[in-house]
Amino acid sequence: MLDERAAGVFTIAATPFLPDGALDLESVDTMVDFYVERGATGLTILGIMGEAGKLSSEESVAVIARVTARSDVPVIVGVSAPGLAAIRALSLAAMEKGAAGVMVAPPGNLRTDDQIASYFQNVADVLGDVPWVLQDFPLVTGVQITPKVLRRIFDACPTCKMLKHEDWPGLEKISALREQEAAGARKISILCGNGGQFLLEEVRRGADGAMTGFAYPEMMRDITALAHSDPDRARDIFDAYLPLIRYESQPGYGLAVRKYILAKRGAIAHPTARKPGPALSEAAIAEIETLIARQEARLSAL
Repeated sequence: MLDERAAGVFTIAATPFLPDGALDLESVDTMVDFYVERGATGLTILGIMGEAGKLSSEESVAVIARVTARSDVPVIVGVSAPGLAAIRALSLAAMEKGAAGVMVAPPGNLRTDDQIASYFQNVADVLGDVPWVLQDFPLVTGVQITPKVLRRIFDACPTCKMLKHEDWPGLEKISALREQEAAGARKISILCGNGGQFLLEEVRRGADGAMTGFAYPEMMRDITALAHSDPDRARDIFDAYLPLIRYESQPGYGLAVRKYILAKRGAIAHPTARKPGPALSEAAIAEIETLIARQEARLSAL
């Protein structure tokens, strides 16, 4: 079960599809193996970049069952939904299939601190003893949660074990949360998203690792491992990957880039994004190939 000690790399997993848009469950197996072999200490499925909103409830359960059956690392399931009943139903199904916990993002209509705190209290109430992750992603949800309000939620909801930190800029938020803990507040695991763009700085500020889907999980493994013990080498490695991280982080387009790279690396059989979704042009593919070649050259020189 998920707890506050979670650390390392919880890769945000893609959802593989066949060229006709049907689920590709065989690629789920190869994808899980790919992530774990390259340093994932956990997996997060059915997130925003996992195209969760394009799946039926039956498909969601099928993906959960396949991933948990294949994985020997903890699996967190994204269960965000407009209503609490849907969150509860998918959470219970996920835990029955062997998930370690679930992840919930706030709906975009929350505006005040009291509304935010009340919403997550309701989430905790309907989930019961299910451990959960609070996804703080204001660039997508539009909901701004301050460190003070986060602490209010953590104190009121002991089943909240982790913060998925995706604020931008958000380094000061990490520092503020760790300062709260130094003053005696309950520790919370902090894993960071945003495609890994700020991972080195985030870990040095006190984050426990990464929860994002960059197509090179070994980068996140190495940066998390070296950020404190050998920061100069961590920076060299990070610099080699940064141009591709930047390219893959394009809003609304990065999913297609990520799936292209995952297919190229053998993690999934097809780069298909379920419709409606972006497609790569020949020019974009050429750009990606150039970035990969330059990345490999820089890494080989380290």
